[in-house]
Amino acid sequence: MFLMSRKFATSFKSPIRLDSRSLASQALAARLWLALVAACLGATPAVAADLTVVVQNIQSNAGQVMLGLFGNGADFPKTPTQGVQAPAVGRDASGRLTFLLRNLAPGSYALSAYHDLDANGRLNSNLLGVPSEPYGFSNNARGTLSPPSFQAATFTLPEQGLTLELRVQ
Repeated sequence: MFLMSRKFATSFKSPIRLDSRSLASQALAARLWLALVAACLGATPAVAADLTVVVQNIQSNAGQVMLGLFGNGADFPKTPTQGVQAPAVGRDASGRLTFLLRNLAPGSYALSAYHDLDANGRLNSNLLGVPSEPYGFSNNARGTLSPPSFQAATFTLPEQGLTLELRVQ
């Protein structure tokens, strides 16, 4: 055990002054130091990528175009991770409407889109359950008597972002 002599302890002078101005600046310095340490220990921002989706073959200005992004097969194609919509009147002369999804984590995704002609917020279908409004999936995947599999519609979003085209029919 190290024992400090009284003479040594009383002769030690602290370099820290205790006036109110220096206490405030020390507190600020301590907070900045802690913020720096936290940033170095892993509180760095995550990589985010942008996805541009061009929906093709929009035949009319009626209604809206709905786009769903899916991050896993369990939710595909019913519950999107992220959904966006735009008025069909925004299409260009060639029937294309562009969506921009920002700040996505790079990884595997699938897309679905449909032209909601009557703007009721859902994909209409006939008595047999076959969609009666134009729809499509990423990779222009099609299913047989059902939606395509998640694997058939999956694409990889790289860190630098991606532009995809999807056709509704």
